[in-house]
Amino acid sequence: MATTAVGGSSGAVKSAMRTLDIIEYVVAHPTGVVAQEIAQALSIPVSSLSYLLATLVERDYLTRAGRLYQPGNGLDRLRLTPQGLPMVERVRPLVRSLRLRLNETSSFFVRREWQIEAVITEVAEHTLRYSIAVGSMTPMHCLAGGKALLAALPASELDDYFAQTTRAHFSANTIVDEPRLREELAQTRERGFATTRNEYTPGICGIARVLRQGENVVGSLAVAIPVVRCDAEVEASAGETLKTITASFER
Repeated sequence: MATTAVGGSSGAVKSAMRTLDIIEYVVAHPTGVVAQEIAQALSIPVSSLSYLLATLVERDYLTRAGRLYQPGNGLDRLRLTPQGLPMVERVRPLVRSLRLRLNETSSFFVRREWQIEAVITEVAEHTLRYSIAVGSMTPMHCLAGGKALLAALPASELDDYFAQTTRAHFSANTIVDEPRLREELAQTRERGFATTRNEYTPGICGIARVLRQGENVVGSLAVAIPVVRCDAEVEASAGETLKTITASFER
């Protein structure tokens, strides 16, 4: 048993060391290097190198132009203090953590007038899963991310929302009338997170919580779960996970 644990740990360390070696080698050759040169210089098997390079490009630590690999913008972000990062880059690790912990599609939404825009999204690995395009705009009343933001509005601004919007039905379950929606928002404040079930996309539940920077609401973190996987226990667990992740950011 001890031998297996050591072996597993050694493999993980070796992969980490190779990743750092690749970054350092490419940074030392900023005009660009090809994969074959990296493999020969660092004695990394091509099969392992291809996976590591693809991951580094995906995370923006390297860029690829044709066959050449060069340093990416992700390396510059590592040198910035958290306060110096754009908000989207500060929130991106939270979305990734949410997706990894729940293995469900996770997103960060910001308010645009009386709509919300998906600015970050990571899709679940399940075959049955929900997806939402980055940049897509959705009315606030029908997604959990929007309800979380509505529930955080001051009373006067919430009055403006109801006075200025007409709320469309997207399914038979969409809550559109003011008294019912106000009741839903009150429950959201009490519970600490917003929920939807079959309101925008049939077969999908949403759970969301606002994200704050100091006293200011900067957006909402949300997870979308197929109804067949979303019972009361899963919903409560997702709410607690959102609470933990948002609290870590707000501290």
